[in-house]
Amino acid sequence: MQWSDQAIILGIRRHGESSVIAEVMTAAHGRHLGLVRSGRSRAMQLVLQPGNSVEVTWRARLDEHLGEFRVEPLQLRAARLMEAATSVYGIQALGALLRLLPERDPHPHLYEALAVIVDHLQDPADAGELFVRFELAVLNDLGFGLDLSECAATGARKDLVYVSPKSGRAVSREAGARYAERMLALPDFLSPGGHQAADHDSLAAAFRLTAYFLNRHVYEPRGLDASSVREAFVHAALKALKSSPPSAA
Repeated sequence: MQWSDQAIILGIRRHGESSVIAEVMTAAHGRHLGLVRSGRSRAMQLVLQPGNSVEVTWRARLDEHLGEFRVEPLQLRAARLMEAATSVYGIQALGALLRLLPERDPHPHLYEALAVIVDHLQDPADAGELFVRFELAVLNDLGFGLDLSECAATGARKDLVYVSPKSGRAVSREAGARYAERMLALPDFLSPGGHQAADHDSLAAAFRLTAYFLNRHVYEPRGLDASSVREAFVHAALKALKSSPPSAA
């Protein structure tokens, strides 16, 4: 059994005296594990850092075996990712999200999204907005996607400001006014036709929205605790946005 694919390193763990087991997100083979012999050498340690893009070749006698990776560097981002709290915690939080999906289950659109996000993790606004959209995509792939395209009550596609905590569907301002206290806020940047970029308050609302449905549909049914690195990433992103001066008009 053998294949080659582009991948992004999610993490590693030691195996024996000199090898590691690498966890990667691949373009065509999903999240995948493989043994890297001599993975603890100085040269390989530089390559096997979370966030780096690599070319992996996987070999095994049988498909169900762990198998071995041969790894070639493509783009080494790790040093740059260590420069900001949003990128340090962000790459870890993205890996935690991908671990909610079955291993070796292809999700090419998530790989493509991951490749975009890792290049924007140092900018708090971009990182936060892209991360929320990534969480929504993971929820969708797990079978719990939100429908934010139209009002659940009227079918309207404008002035959507709420999300029903029961159905996960958008609700317009008029239709949801009576139940506003029970609704989740839908930030403008996530609504259809939204024109405003994410700011501190809208991003905080978006984080609350995705956290609610991840807890309800994924973490609680599986008996899992929400990822602590997500909380650290959210804190870092919101703190950076709050302390940033407003942009000039």
